[in-house]
Amino acid sequence: MGAAPLSDVTVIDLTHVLSGPFCTMLLAELGARVIKVEHAGHGDDTRRFGPDRDGMSIYFASINRGKESIVIDCELPDDHALLCEMIRRADVVVENLRYVTLQHLGLDYPALRAINPRIIYAAISGFGQDGTLRNQPAYDPIIQAMGGMMSINGQPDDPPTKVGTSMMDYMSGLFCLAGIEAALYERERTGEGSRIDIAMLDAQVAVLEAALMRALNGEPPVSRIGSRHPVITPSDAFLAADRLIYIIAATDEMFARLCELVERPDLVHDARFAELANRVANHSRLKVELDRALRTRPAAEWIEILSEANVPCSLVNTVEEMTKLPQLAERNMFVSAGNIRMAGNPIKMSGLTDGTTRRAAPALGAHTDRIRAEFAPVRN
Repeated sequence: MGAAPLSDVTVIDLTHVLSGPFCTMLLAELGARVIKVEHAGHGDDTRRFGPDRDGMSIYFASINRGKESIVIDCELPDDHALLCEMIRRADVVVENLRYVTLQHLGLDYPALRAINPRIIYAAISGFGQDGTLRNQPAYDPIIQAMGGMMSINGQPDDPPTKVGTSMMDYMSGLFCLAGIEAALYERERTGEGSRIDIAMLDAQVAVLEAALMRALNGEPPVSRIGSRHPVITPSDAFLAADRLIYIIAATDEMFARLCELVERPDLVHDARFAELANRVANHSRLKVELDRALRTRPAAEWIEILSEANVPCSLVNTVEEMTKLPQLAERNMFVSAGNIRMAGNPIKMSGLTDGTTRRAAPALGAHTDRIRAEFAPVRN
């Protein structure tokens, strides 16, 4: 195997909690050297998120594997000078602090560019580095609430609810990763660094799909529809004899095949369901008919029958059931770092080693002495 694609890239990681650390963890997965800068007193807040394994937070470990850790107090002149020297020799700085924090430290983008014109500065924040809300703090649920995601998530008769994972933290981390990769490519052409400004609210807008398309174009709004798809029917969770399964029949041909398999060919010729637009308009009636047919067999039998006929379907798995899927083992999507298991790298590419183990997340300040010696500013 050759060198990893980012093996010559050094990243100064000023991030904490989730969105930023997820981005820099992926950079480390792609071969970058990631030096996590933490406050000497307490480090990343997630170090205290339970549960622990041998004194290490599983949460922290899962998104900070493969990194080095140095503790720095930037209020101290010597430590501030050390961080500036690290930035001078680095390729990328990633942060998800409030913008006013970096301004207070004298480390906003103009200051970083003065230190290192080739630096790529990537910032993730709730609302970006300009606009009315730029200085407001934000967490993932705040963004889901403000950005409309909660309003379309949940059952029709229930209150709005957030998505079950910190979706916008992860999405903003992914958008930041894409920006950094593009900036590295651009620097090869121009020799110049650049600034990347990722707002969680912007990321939320970018992934609202049909709900936003309709809102911007004067169409009736998307409301909470549970597990159903807004423009494809059938696409929903159905109750078999023993448990829920999810089925999608997105085309007329696929719908006809589904009806044959569940022994309801009459549904194909029913005017209410004959075309996709009619099926969407009559989704509740179609669901009643399909639920009745699917309750005649256990879910596992239906999965076998439908899969054999190439009708997209799945059990509605628990997370624990998902972790036992052979497909994910075959794709090496669960790895160990130290004695903690976690998600593997979803970015599969030729030339990138993808072993079953990773370098464990660092203890707070584990590499402080070595990094301080390496980056000690040269004194005149």
